[in-house]
Amino acid sequence: MTDAPRPKKTDLMSEEERNAYHAEKMRKKKEARDKILATKTEEKGLLIVHTGKGKGKSTAAFGMVFRALGHGFKIGIVQFVKGKWGTGERDILEEFPDQVTIKAMGEGFTWDTQDRARDIAAAKGAWEMAKEMIADERYKMVLLDELNICLRYDYLDINDVVEVLKNKPRDTHVIVTGRNAKDELIEIADLVTEMTMIKHPFRDGVKAQAGIEF
Repeated sequence: MTDAPRPKKTDLMSEEERNAYHAEKMRKKKEARDKILATKTEEKGLLIVHTGKGKGKSTAAFGMVFRALGHGFKIGIVQFVKGKWGTGERDILEEFPDQVTIKAMGEGFTWDTQDRARDIAAAKGAWEMAKEMIADERYKMVLLDELNICLRYDYLDINDVVEVLKNKPRDTHVIVTGRNAKDELIEIADLVTEMTMIKHPFRDGVKAQAGIEF
């Protein structure tokens, strides 16, 4: 025989008492939160990394791009892998040429090209474009989509990438996406999010679909 669970404090209260208890609890929480927020006074451009095996790395990055678009930012985007793919986000962003520069520089995934020299050349060309955007202080945000893939296969020198990102203009936000982010990149980043896959429809035979993957 198991003991019955003990009732919570609020279970023994009247509705009026519960409302008063909740209000006091939230007041204390707000007070503590306001004290924390009062200490956060610095504003600067962030280096943001989205990595991990789960879906959503580029999706979340483009969500930031659309948010920044709403604030009137000038945005640069370099796609290191998905150059051959038509994507919904690219179609929409091309409607804002005064705010957004988007360069699809990739040749597709390395298993598609099956040509290492070609992949390296494409990665280096994309990185040169990325460096130009990062150095141009008119860009408030620069997205380097799937840069981590190129770094994983050593198509680019991680030391060069780290040096450029460490010395980016202070007010520029840079977002890097892709699986298997290098430790050196994680070390210098301000914000790192790892997407964890729990379930994916691809494993059940469902192909990539418009509006979801591209």
